Amino acid sequence: MTPTKNGAGAEGSKRSLRKRQAILDAATEVFLRDGYLGTSMDEIAALSEVSKQTVYKHFTSKEALFVEIVSSLTDRTGDAVHDEMPPLQEAGDVAAYLEAYGHRQLSIVLTPRIMQLRRLVIGEVSRFPELARVLYERGPQRAMDELAELFGQLSADGLLDVKDPAMAAVHFNWLVMAQALNQAMLLGDEAIPKPAEQRRAVKEGLGVFLAAYGVK
Repeated sequence: MTPTKNGAGAEGSKRSLRKRQAILDAATEVFLRDGYLGTSMDEIAALSEVSKQTVYKHFTSKEALFVEIVSSLTDRTGDAVHDEMPPLQEAGDVAAYLEAYGHRQLSIVLTPRIMQLRRLVIGEVSRFPELARVLYERGPQRAMDELAELFGQLSADGLLDVKDPAMAAVHFNWLVMAQALNQAMLLGDEAIPKPAEQRRAVKEGLGVFLAAYGVK
């Protein structure tokens, strides 16, 4: 049976999406391994098993491909942290909820791929200043905004005592994240704290946070 035009079009669209994803997967691997300057479109094409012309059909330049990778990885990381947490009503008490939130945030951010991405963007900040802004706004700033909204609501409900939700978000974020994140960023993937160490960092940071913002 001859496929209909619509059927042929749908199949072509699926093939195009598969090729685009293969290019993105290959490019992510090469960029994170070799850096921006060390990455070639020829290698990306070979690794994704498409022609170089196909790569340029989907992404007009190496820069455009790099921007897409940073943007999409940052967005997916933020979604995993913020959008997949259950509502507080389903999680029990505030301390348990914030501990789960902090551990989720820390464990997702401290994956080798995300650490490699951060190091790569920092290394290219003079070449791509706007890309560094994208990483900041969709990563750390998004986390601060989400936390500030959460703390404002918890304070309004009488579960925390927060006068400045934005500042409370900064305090929570860095009490939980600072040591482990700096260690992983500066010392490499081998220095990423083990899960037990991450849980301890979250628990102890949360204790300080609740001493300052808990309802007396």
